[in-house]
Amino acid sequence: MRLPFVFSILVVLGSLGSFAAQSGSVDMPVEPFKVGTFDIHGVAHVGVVLRDSLVIDIEVANMTLESNPEYPHVPMPEDMLELIGRYEYGLKYRLYEIVDDTVGNNRLFGSSRADYVYDVSELRIRPPIMYPGKIMNAAVNFYSHACEGRTAEELARQTRERQENRGVPYLFLKPSRGVVIGNGDEIVIPYGRDRTDWEVELGAVIGRKAKYVSANNAEDYIFGYMVTMDISDRGRRPPGGNPLRSDWFVGKGHDTFAPQGPWIVPKEFYGNPMENLRQTLSVGGEQMQEATAGDMIHTLWELVEYGSSIVTLFPGDVVNNGTSGGVGSGTAVRGEQRFLKPGDEIVATIDGIGTLRMPVVGEEAPKGLTGAQLPPVNTYQDPQ
Repeated sequence: MRLPFVFSILVVLGSLGSFAAQSGSVDMPVEPFKVGTFDIHGVAHVGVVLRDSLVIDIEVANMTLESNPEYPHVPMPEDMLELIGRYEYGLKYRLYEIVDDTVGNNRLFGSSRADYVYDVSELRIRPPIMYPGKIMNAAVNFYSHACEGRTAEELARQTRERQENRGVPYLFLKPSRGVVIGNGDEIVIPYGRDRTDWEVELGAVIGRKAKYVSANNAEDYIFGYMVTMDISDRGRRPPGGNPLRSDWFVGKGHDTFAPQGPWIVPKEFYGNPMENLRQTLSVGGEQMQEATAGDMIHTLWELVEYGSSIVTLFPGDVVNNGTSGGVGSGTAVRGEQRFLKPGDEIVATIDGIGTLRMPVVGEEAPKGLTGAQLPPVNTYQDPQ
């Protein structure tokens, strides 16, 4: 009963294999690109992004390309997870050819513009991966964050001490569906939670199955990179019952607390993040965070090694590198704590990838609850 299904898979793989062989000379496209998910005519489509301003609907572009009999049929992915899973099995060469054909034939602008090319401003930008299987975050992975609020001398001393005793990374999982949002979507401050904080991070998207991966070859398992945020509730859990006050589910798991995007840069177009990374974040126009990879305690490759020693990573899983000093609960920038409030806008940028612009709103008071819900912070903590 399964033979027809198996046969269809073999047919697809065979066509991709012959296509990859035919396209072996296509080492790189005429210009670099990014990939994202966009609403086109009300339907989510995977698109190629050029120059951070133009989107190619790859499904329609591929049909145009295949009208030339020189190009064999290559089915386009239905979503980003499929694109990631098939990228290194011939699909990337077809995307290269779509870019080459569109750019080389002057189909981006003016009267010759193709009907499958859109301005980014015309479209709603969705999270690149609508529902990642796993979001794995590194906690306190930047020296400036670990020693936040210290004097310059204290920071230097504690950094030296941490460098001599790095230990292993501290990783935690963040929920996906309901928590992941895209560029321009609203970050919602949960009702009564008045210590909502920001963190800008680099999101590394896994490209192939990874288990017990060495840091020495971890980059081989990466598909690409995107901007992410680890929005955090610093209000902790109320006293009573369980003696633990620290609660990572409360602190990290609220709806809208995992902005991602605006798109993904395939790794061949970004280079080594441990050399190129620069991540910044501002709130209400005031810069709060700025860091490079040199501030990281554990490299991105060490995070992949450690994480994959615990749980298998699959294509589309996201590994976030942690954040730097300058969060709201610290005092490094303003000399006092400052948490998010309705009306704020967070702007998070990673050079070479893109920018997330996220408005902040407050959640309305829920109705009809019995008292078993997470209570407002001000009912059990003194104001700061």
